[in-house]
Parts: sequence; structure tokens; C-alpha cells
Amino acid sequence: MSGLAVVTGASSGIGREFARRFASQGVDLIVVGRRAGRLGELAGEFPDVRVQSVAADLATREGIQGVLRAVGDQPVTVLVNNAGVAHYKPFIELPEEEAEELVGVKVLAPTLLTRAIAPGMVRRGAGQVINLAGMIAFSGPASLEQVALRRAVYASGLAYVVALSQTLHAELSPHGVTVQVVVPGVVATEFHERQGLDLSAVPRMSAADVVTASLRGMELGETVTAPGVEHAELLRAVFEADLAAFGAQSPQLASRYRT
Repeated sequence: MSGLAVVTGASSGIGREFARRFASQGVDLIVVGRRAGRLGELAGEFPDVRVQSVAADLATREGIQGVLRAVGDQPVTVLVNNAGVAHYKPFIELPEEEAEELVGVKVLAPTLLTRAIAPGMVRRGAGQVINLAGMIAFSGPASLEQVALRRAVYASGLAYVVALSQTLHAELSPHGVTVQVVVPGVVATEFHERQGLDLSAVPRMSAADVVTASLRGMELGETVTAPGVEHAELLRAVFEADLAAFGAQSPQLASRYRT
């Protein structure tokens, strides 16, 4: 395998593991993260491939543009939109700047990076976009008793990533470009610790296993890859129910709303 992979959120956890996996296959890298020192350490691990480090805050337009300037007109083979931030708080207590950061990192950044890079993939007739979301994207119907964490904006951002990936795959796959969304559960990384959450007592999947599932899911032709869900038919049932509801709409007012 050869080419160029752009990996955001590469300074630790899942992003770092993606970078390592691609580098081991001879893929050149553009690694993006907030911590320049960590990115430099990562680049030093791979003397046999070209590694370009971009220190950028993807919660800002400036950070997104910095990544796009670094990419320039280079032909990107794989884009991994992995950058993330949590900010689990009750909605009315979530500071405005944290809400903006969540939407910037999980909605605006993957949208604009993919929008800039995907046209080149389409022109070349090949490419992969891998988006990282999480199983919490499916937690919208849950009560507070079922999911104690207050996470309205966070869960909504992940749900956006799932819908974006599914609809974008339908658009781009006829042109040879595949789009995948990976939805792990709790993963053993620094992600939660940076938010002041101690999940050390919670069973967690390794970042390496998440990346293994993603790459194998690509081989299996999955658009939605859930590393910790043993029975894939559960996901299929969710999406079939979505399509059933979508297809059942009518211009007539439903009888339960009629007086």
C-alpha cells in the first residue's frame, strides 16, 4: 500500500494508532493535532515514510484552513476525521464556547476537510474517508437512567457524523470513493481524562482494536463499523427501521393528529 493519509487527532489514541498502522504499510502521513510536541514524537517513529506535522485547533476556521494549506494539491489517498472533544454537561450548563468547540470539531471540521479533499479523490477515481463517531450517536432515545452522562450536543455531533458518512458514501461510492464511519464504545485513550473524567474502572476497548475493526470493516464493505457490536444484524435493523419510517411518510396528516 502507498499513498498519502491525512489523520486528524493524531497526537494520541485512535488517531495515533491510525497513523502508525498506515506508516507501517508505507503510506506517507499528514498528522494533525493540537500538541506539536506529540506530533513531533510521532513523526520520529517513522523514518521510512514522509511525515508532515500540522499543529492546529480544528475547533477554529483558522485551524481547518491550516490543514488545508498543508495538504495543498497533494493527492490524498485516505482522510481520517478523528479529532474529538467531549464536554459532557447538561445542555443549559454548557458554556457557549464549549458548545462551539463541539460543533466545530465534530461537525464543521470533518465537513470542510472532506469537502476540500473529496473532489480530488473523485477525479482520481479512488479514495477513502474514515470518520470517527461513537455508539453514543444512537443514544438519543435513552433516558437519563439509561445513559447518565449529559451529552445533548456531543451525541448530536456524533449522530451528524453517522448521517453524513452514510449519505456521502451513497454519493461518492459510484466514483470509487468509499466513506466509513466508525462507532466504538468507550475506548482506553486520554480522551476522557482530558475532560476530567476517570473511566479507569470501566471496561474499555483498545485504540488498536478500533483501528483493526475499521480497516477490516473497509474490506467487508461496511459503511458503519461498530467494533464492539457482535451481531451486525442489530445495526441493520436500526437502519432498516430508519428507511421504513422515511418511506412511510405521506402528504396526508396522520390520523393520530386529527381532531
